Amino acid sequence: MTGHPHDHGHSHPHAHEHGHAHEHQSGRWARMRHTLSELTGGHSHDAADQIDEALEADARGRRALWIGLGALAVTAVLQGVVVAFTGSVALLGDTMHNVADAATAIPLLIAFWLAKRPANDRYTYGYGRAEDLAGLFVIAMIALSSALAGWEAIDRLVHPRDVSHLWAVAVAGAIGFAGNEAVARYRIRVGRQIGSAALVADGLHARTDGFTSLAVVLGAAGVAIGLPWADPVIGLLIAVAILGVLRSAVTQVGARLMDAVDPELVGRVRTVIATTPGVSDVRAVRVRWIGHTLHAETDVAVADDLPGPAGHDIALRVEHDLCDRIPRLTTAVVHVSPVGAHNG
Repeated sequence: MTGHPHDHGHSHPHAHEHGHAHEHQSGRWARMRHTLSELTGGHSHDAADQIDEALEADARGRRALWIGLGALAVTAVLQGVVVAFTGSVALLGDTMHNVADAATAIPLLIAFWLAKRPANDRYTYGYGRAEDLAGLFVIAMIALSSALAGWEAIDRLVHPRDVSHLWAVAVAGAIGFAGNEAVARYRIRVGRQIGSAALVADGLHARTDGFTSLAVVLGAAGVAIGLPWADPVIGLLIAVAILGVLRSAVTQVGARLMDAVDPELVGRVRTVIATTPGVSDVRAVRVRWIGHTLHAETDVAVADDLPGPAGHDIALRVEHDLCDRIPRLTTAVVHVSPVGAHNG
């Protein structure tokens, strides 16, 4: 317990934490100091629920990554075999994208593993941010894929080569679309459900690769009707398309690194706090994602003549309601002060 009388931090899934930080001190408000054992009383069920939810989210995220990794690896191998005997640069570019997309699962898996480590004196918020750093790797791989695809396409335009077995190229492109779209749907759905921006960005990457696989089919069709330049031109279009998904991924991951949240989520948090009995005013709300869990801090006002223990009970109630009604929220730090107090 820290040394000032008003701040109530409640952390799930671990034991409740209480800090006290408010400059307006009096004997009444000083009574809001409580020991750790007092704080944990009556909340073990909520903590257990939060532990179960956090573990389930981690498990679902890792499962989505492993399944996607396997599916894209198989897709890339099948396409690579076709590239070896057809010489299609568009298909080569698409294959490289699938390899890169599969490879992005590795740092994400490492990040999910790190996120399970407990907080310590160096990383006081835990290791959840590793997931967002892995998102930066996803962005780097997308950018690299675009550069390689563009380089190969330009080289093929300057040094034309025949593309054989067009039917096989078309089939490989169709396989690429099916594999990527299946992985994209799965990763995006799970990523949104567990609140993982990095997993959603990786799913968007797979989806764009799927549509570029269809472009490979179009390139093969163009060559078949006597347009030999169609294959490298489609390769260039793939490079441009990847720039589009790069923008989407930067938006997703960049917003998370900047602690951006949906304003509607903040509104829901305010509503939960404002409707808690005993709360007179909601002075501040701050919400952030750390990995795929939410953390909230709030400053609430209560009646001036409220006894200290009653103010503490209100803080506990606010924390309980937030963790119960806001999905993915695992920590709520509640700062309580009298209506007449002025924060500054």
